[in-house]
Amino acid sequence: MTNVLRYTAFSTDPEGGNPAGVVLDATGLSDREMLGIAAEVGYSETAFVFPHSEPDSFHVRYYSPEVEVPFCGHATVATAVAMEHTGTLAFHTPAGKVVVETDGATATLTSVPTWSEPVGAEGLDTALDALGWERDELDPRYPAHWAFGGGRHLMLAAKSRERLADLDYDFNGLGDLLRANEAITAHLFHERSEDVFDARDPFPVGGVVEDPATGAAAAAFGGYLRTIGRVPRPRTLTIHQGDDMGRPSVLSVAVRPDRDRVRVTGAAVRL
Repeated sequence: MTNVLRYTAFSTDPEGGNPAGVVLDATGLSDREMLGIAAEVGYSETAFVFPHSEPDSFHVRYYSPEVEVPFCGHATVATAVAMEHTGTLAFHTPAGKVVVETDGATATLTSVPTWSEPVGAEGLDTALDALGWERDELDPRYPAHWAFGGGRHLMLAAKSRERLADLDYDFNGLGDLLRANEAITAHLFHERSEDVFDARDPFPVGGVVEDPATGAAAAAFGGYLRTIGRVPRPRTLTIHQGDDMGRPSVLSVAVRPDRDRVRVTGAAVRL
């Protein structure tokens, strides 16, 4: 029987963060078997670890209950902490090589190169219809973008915290839009203060209504801010996610104007 560890990432409290399954030795498991395990575990993602020829390096794949995704930040943090390793690890993922530094309780991942591009008018209309949002409820300082940080994510800024809190969306409609654009989640955010944001991440593509913490989207968000010119200097951002779900999570995001790779830091604890 496959041994599945259960951790929650981006929290030190088992009642917070985003739960992830971790299989530290997935040798011999087929794609179908991994998908079945992920569905049985029921978390937004389960990470499957395979040996690699280089020291402190591993192949890692990520499955939601319905599909494989190229990269998952919270499951990466959970996996690094589950390894009980101190130092630097290299995770070779379908999205590319991700370097992870860990002290055994927290982990910092350095993303693959990030990029971002505007959402077209039709795509934005479809997104707003699925969310039940109006254009005047968007924050005009933050244009709608498709942003990449190991996977594509829709970036939409709510003008008010109340708009962000009131999330009741068309699961199939938003999922169809994301799939049509090869995207994973919709990263909905609100600027609380200069370097502090609240976020929510619907994940209908994976069969999950919402993620309590999304490290891959956080990396994409950092790259998005850089693309739209909001990183004139090195910035360290704090993202609060999961509050509206009753699973508070805190993600730290470090982004620089001269680098397209973003660093995301969080804690993890075993469930």
